[in-house]
Amino acid sequence: MQTSSDRHEYPAHWEADVVLRDGGTARVRPITVDDADRLVSFYEQVSDESKYYRFFAPYPRLSAKDVHRFTHHDFVDRVGLAATVGGEFIATVRYDRISADGRAASAPADEAEVAFLVQDAHQGRGVASALLEHIAAVARERDIRRFAAEVLPANNKMIKVFTDAGYTQKRSFEDGVVRLEFDLEPTDRSLAVQRAREQRAEARSVRRLLVPGSVAVVGVGRSPGGVGRSVLDNIRDAGFTGGLYAVNKAFPEEQKDLDGVLAYRSVRDIEGPVDLVVVAVPVEHVPEVVTECGEHGVQGLVVVTAGYAESGPEGRERQRELVRHARTYGMRIIGPNAFGVINTAADVRLNASLAPEMPRPGRIGLFAQSGAIGIALLSRLHRRGGGVTGVTGVSTFVSSGNRADVSGNDVLQYWYDDPDTDVALMYLESIGNPRKFTRLARRTAAAKPLVVVQGAGSAPQGHAVRATRLPHATVSALLRQAGVIRVETITELVDTGLLLARQPLPGGPRVAIVGNSESLGLLTYDACLSEGLRPSPPVDLTTAATAADFHRALSGALADDSCDAVVVTAIPAVGEGPAEDAALAEALRSAAAAAPGKPVLVVHVELGGLAEALSAAMSTAPQAASKREDPRLPAERPSTAEAEQAVTGVPASEGGGLIPAFPAAERAVRALAEAVKYAQWRREATDPGRVPEFEDIDEKGAAGLIGGLLARGQGLTLGVDETCDLLGKYGVDVHRALPAPTPDTAAEAARALGYPVALKATAPHLRHRADLGGVRLDLADEEQLRRAYAELGELFGKPEELRPVVQRMAPRGVDTVVRAVIDPAAGAVLSFGLAGAASQLLGDTAHRLIPVTDREAGSLIRSIRTAPLLFGWRGSTPVDTPALEELLLRVSRLVDDHPEVVAVTLEPVVVAAHGLSVLGASVRLAPPPARDDLGPRTLPVY
Repeated sequence: MQTSSDRHEYPAHWEADVVLRDGGTARVRPITVDDADRLVSFYEQVSDESKYYRFFAPYPRLSAKDVHRFTHHDFVDRVGLAATVGGEFIATVRYDRISADGRAASAPADEAEVAFLVQDAHQGRGVASALLEHIAAVARERDIRRFAAEVLPANNKMIKVFTDAGYTQKRSFEDGVVRLEFDLEPTDRSLAVQRAREQRAEARSVRRLLVPGSVAVVGVGRSPGGVGRSVLDNIRDAGFTGGLYAVNKAFPEEQKDLDGVLAYRSVRDIEGPVDLVVVAVPVEHVPEVVTECGEHGVQGLVVVTAGYAESGPEGRERQRELVRHARTYGMRIIGPNAFGVINTAADVRLNASLAPEMPRPGRIGLFAQSGAIGIALLSRLHRRGGGVTGVTGVSTFVSSGNRADVSGNDVLQYWYDDPDTDVALMYLESIGNPRKFTRLARRTAAAKPLVVVQGAGSAPQGHAVRATRLPHATVSALLRQAGVIRVETITELVDTGLLLARQPLPGGPRVAIVGNSESLGLLTYDACLSEGLRPSPPVDLTTAATAADFHRALSGALADDSCDAVVVTAIPAVGEGPAEDAALAEALRSAAAAAPGKPVLVVHVELGGLAEALSAAMSTAPQAASKREDPRLPAERPSTAEAEQAVTGVPASEGGGLIPAFPAAERAVRALAEAVKYAQWRREATDPGRVPEFEDIDEKGAAGLIGGLLARGQGLTLGVDETCDLLGKYGVDVHRALPAPTPDTAAEAARALGYPVALKATAPHLRHRADLGGVRLDLADEEQLRRAYAELGELFGKPEELRPVVQRMAPRGVDTVVRAVIDPAAGAVLSFGLAGAASQLLGDTAHRLIPVTDREAGSLIRSIRTAPLLFGWRGSTPVDTPALEELLLRVSRLVDDHPEVVAVTLEPVVVAAHGLSVLGASVRLAPPPARDDLGPRTLPVY
């Protein structure tokens, strides 16, 4: 540790785990006096060329003075960070604060010289880029605003590290050296660069787990049964294309194989690399296995062993130590207590899970925190009969268990540019980092559908993440804003996923309904109305309809320009058999293929034959049935494209062919409604709008006012005058309310404001509760005012209990509420709803993440259920919604520009036919919560 002469204590909060470009991990931490031997050892492994680039001269070894200088830091003016793997240095970076003339300096000098050294074996892994992010964050914390670096012109790699970072910079050439100077304030480009690197690194870290070249299962029993043996059998039976090894230290030394799989007593004994290890040993033996794997260079672990955070405090500490231990060696973990991972790609065929059957290859990616839910999802997608048919298959599956390391965010990063995944389905018991998840979800949803069932659970035990204070419903609303298709049940998750996987997105909400049952058609029609769709009257083909009649009706509906999607309803006719079912399925499929731009769904009632026919292959692929008899036989596994053609009847490249069939109209229509909403979001996402500039905003004046107010304390609710002043700097005019502790002061206030006025009781139990009778409006003169004052006293008590105020009357309109709050996990959120008990009781409030664009402000107003009251419902006068949108945008700008404004409430905001009036306002200031998304890339802390 640092000596007592150092100016600052060891900054433990600078320690972080990072994912590197190749998917491995490294530990970033401050360098201390205890690192002298590590530094010398590290330097000895650096090539002479790299040393020359660092010191501009031959520098074969470090002197004792050098070692002292590079390990003794005050953590303010001199800081050194190291990236470590296995406890040893692989790279270092340091800065020294300098004055304008380049000499060593202290604060208030705000420039520092920065230099890197990366071990040659680890160059090209993105270590320097990660270290630059972290040393820049440290420098900003120490009030350093600018870095300078001198680099030899031949050192192209290091020049590229600086120039690619995205910071605003200047470049000069002098005395044979390139001098780079760059500001450390994050820019849009630097954040974009950082997030692009984050996506590539985290995606590759998951790819290392899902596309391993070799797998070892540790904890394999010698006899059938048991977790380890089951996983080994599943990997082997799925036809894994890479190397497979069975490991158990109890194996006799002479045992070389187990049922045809190479057997070893330790991972260390395996010749050649091992990419992935499945750990299935008792919990007390896991640390030993992790050490063996780390020393052998294993890239990742799937820990199916239980007994961690789910078992109590002792288990939580074991879990934290497991993650720390694995990351020491650069390994990532799925689990512990995981169900496993699956990759159905033809060149991988990995089933490293407890699922006894390999799912059918397909285009759906699955993520589940719960093993039980994972089993249910795989089962529903794999089986051909039952609730939903027209089954498509799975590309990849991850069940994360306790989610100690690899999370849904990591898997989203992988799916984003995975060419084998068209639809992502996720079951999330919790969202540990809502801010990051919504950012990743928005980007993913712009490219492919993301369907989520969100539980109401808390963060997994053992996680040190900020908990959101937002209600579950609010988080769900924010997910929808990010393009997430948010459903309530596992059944809806599968229904929606199957529809999106093999049918095109609808162009709008207009639905045609054709079928041979009037009653089933009407049920479908009613379901469409309930889901906000616009159905045409059902076309009844009667129970005598033939396959040709269905073909003709479906073709006609698809050709109609006033139709965006078609729901076909079918009931069995007496005496129908497999031949009739196959004929109907072929008729529907051929009609749909002729108009591939519109989705088609089938609602069937007890029609097993049709269900099978819709999901079976066409006669052009008769070999498919034999290939699917036992999906576990590796020799019979078709390629991904062949498997899709066998199921859909068309080549994978030609798009849809499966027509999903549902056993109930409500399920089909609900899935279609989600597809309609998602398609609308995709169209709007291409033009998200802009955050407007307002010339009358005084951002600098607001900052000065906030700084002065916060100097009084760490957090405070502003008084009336301060609230009005701050909001006024952003163009928000608040109608002032004057206190009226006596009838005489009330009359005096009314004279100052001008009649007519309102008299309000502002006691907490009466505030904003006009329904209780604590408000008197349109008081035209002093006589009416004094009479109203007396009535309030008779009803509710003495003035000191009422806290009455007098306020100038505002034009009549619709009472609304505008709120903004900064949540430590989700970020800044803007909310809108109508005022009153009814809206509160029904939870009729809409939410958007700040900053809000002009398009989002318009959609925010229109997304509440009571929005018609703003637009002339039942002949009433429409109110000035453009003025309301402007108010929302101004509040959004205030909170976005000044994160110290942690809460704003405007209630009520009376929106009239022309203009609006803010009659009540409150503002709370506090030091803003730290923002992880603006800092350097890090993995979650344990």
